[in-house]
Amino acid sequence: MKIKKLKITIQDKTLVDINFNINKSLALVGQSGSGKSLTLKALLGMLPDSMECELSHDTNFELKAGDSIAFVPQNPFTALSPLTKISKQFFIPHAKKEKLFAQVGLDEELLERFAPELSGGQLQRVVIAMALESNPKLLLLDEPTTALDPDTRIMILDLLKKLQNEMDFKILFVTHDMNSAKNLCDDICVIKDGLVVEDGKMSDILNNPHADYTKTLIEANFANREFRK
Repeated sequence: MKIKKLKITIQDKTLVDINFNINKSLALVGQSGSGKSLTLKALLGMLPDSMECELSHDTNFELKAGDSIAFVPQNPFTALSPLTKISKQFFIPHAKKEKLFAQVGLDEELLERFAPELSGGQLQRVVIAMALESNPKLLLLDEPTTALDPDTRIMILDLLKKLQNEMDFKILFVTHDMNSAKNLCDDICVIKDGLVVEDGKMSDILNNPHADYTKTLIEANFANREFRK
């Protein structure tokens, strides 16, 4: 799929003006304030009324949040109601809940628990299961491993890759973490101040970044170059 043009403005000031392709999995990488979150909100139709959005795309499905597009937020601890059983926070038949729980590696018994009774890794898997209940074509990830410990982070990234192979959805992974981006995505698009700095295959960009901004992001994320092998 191609986002041929995504332009976000406020009072004639351009905040984001980018385009990118999602072949299978794309990491949208940049520092805070680069335009990553605005891009996600635009695709989800959640920009404030004060902003104007011009969006041109080439896809074989409609860009519609809750239908063809699903979203996994950054913090699983605040994504669920603490006062409602997990099972009541799904909107699908019980049999499908059980199937999704099996796919994300959770015991169906946890459906009758409350969110505070689950670990961070369990909560994130619940949130992923919820995102997949509509069989989306595109999964938007807003740094979904930031609040997790390193071992759980790796487990969640591996799970997402497995689910993608099973369910055949595309991934747009918004992050500032180059290491997680490398572990999950085939391609990368680096943005700064709402503009694309460089993009391409993940391995190509990591091994031979052209922009100083990209080099700075890489150096900030990795203490050595072993990741490039």
